[in-house]
Amino acid sequence: MLMLVWLTGCASGGDDVAAKVKEGASAPAFALPAQDGKTYRLADLKGKWVVLYFYPKDDTPGCTKEGCDFRDQYARVRKTGAIVLGVSKDSLESHKKFAEKFKFPFPLLSGEDVKVCAAYGAYGPKTLYGRIFKGIIRTTVVIGPDGKVKRIFPKVKVDGHVEEVLQVIEKGA
Repeated sequence: MLMLVWLTGCASGGDDVAAKVKEGASAPAFALPAQDGKTYRLADLKGKWVVLYFYPKDDTPGCTKEGCDFRDQYARVRKTGAIVLGVSKDSLESHKKFAEKFKFPFPLLSGEDVKVCAAYGAYGPKTLYGRIFKGIIRTTVVIGPDGKVKRIFPKVKVDGHVEEVLQVIEKGA
């Protein structure tokens, strides 16, 4: 079974950690609440494929497109045994509205601090309109059933990304 986890919006504190997580290394643990009232833990997913999908913010154009792309490919993802989870710094209430508005068939988790984002290297310097600041770096991390990081997609471009992720999942599942 593959688990897809979507991590988002960790935009304060921490150092540049873009290189913290490495392919082949053990995936950092997490335990985060979701808008469905449950807490999701990496430890509970042992034996399953996990895809951590980091994006900047609920209900923004690029993040909405990415989420809708995963939603639209959800049946294909489920055929591999995947469960989709989203995680962000956004509040559980924001996640609830976002998930309902776009009919996401997967829970969205809330990480109120940047610890999970930092642990996965998805937080660091960004540039917007010539201004440099720290924020979420759109990143996807694929974790195997053994708990090891199998693939990292840094600085993700939304178009075609879900297909890239599915190719990794389908080869490994």
